[in-house]
Amino acid sequence: MTTSTPRAWWKTGVGLVLTGLMLFPVYWMINVSFTRDQDMRATPPHLFPTNGTLDGYRAVLDQQLPYLGTSFLVGLGTVALTVALAAPAGYALAKLRPPGGPALSFVLLIAQMIPGIIMAMGFYAIYLTLGVLNTLPGLILADTTLAVPFAVLIFTAFMSGIPDELLQAAVVDGAGRLRTFWSVVLPVSRNSIVTVSLFAFLWSWSDFIFASTLAGGGDHQPITLGIYHYIGNNNQQWNAIMATAVVASIPAAVLLILAQRYVSMGVTAGAVKD
Repeated sequence: MTTSTPRAWWKTGVGLVLTGLMLFPVYWMINVSFTRDQDMRATPPHLFPTNGTLDGYRAVLDQQLPYLGTSFLVGLGTVALTVALAAPAGYALAKLRPPGGPALSFVLLIAQMIPGIIMAMGFYAIYLTLGVLNTLPGLILADTTLAVPFAVLIFTAFMSGIPDELLQAAVVDGAGRLRTFWSVVLPVSRNSIVTVSLFAFLWSWSDFIFASTLAGGGDHQPITLGIYHYIGNNNQQWNAIMATAVVASIPAAVLLILAQRYVSMGVTAGAVKD
């Protein structure tokens, strides 16, 4: 006991130092969001906003609320479309075992390695031809392509752990495949649904490549473009930029805190077989 206590304190100290280093950019973002423009280049820099201002947050309320609303709509649309496409696909790969299922799973894994900028250029050419450039449905569809491969793999891993006896009991009661999926599989897949929904929302919320390429000239732009508009050759409103970043981080942080338990169980599902 006497030898393990110092070791435990040593590990705790190292963990606190590393945590502090990782969280320092977050603290500096909050600090700068309250800093006046004339204090931005102070030497040495102010570790605390001694002459704090709320000008950055006033700019958020005056200018960024439409961008935040657009991001919420895109995020919710991406979540709905991702779950609608990925959940049946995951069920089919896990329980129906179609021909070529392993090859399809490998293709989904490879699809996650395609750089987003390459996909954005392809979408741009297609959307320009179809006339859906600079539209919310087009941006939702593009963001969904980022989330669906990951979502299918998560659903497949989770649904593979559902006992076959449970599905057979539903069939004995007269349920078809669709009814079994809707009434049995989906309710017991709550953890994976929350996991997929969270990651899909965060991907769409933080997306910049698709937003700037496919919605940069539209009337409805997400918050990532709202932050980008503050940056120019002769205009860099750092307190407004950081205030917008702080406000934009709040939904993601709240979702991560609320869904942490479901995410940990959803991601590790299927990793251990009984």
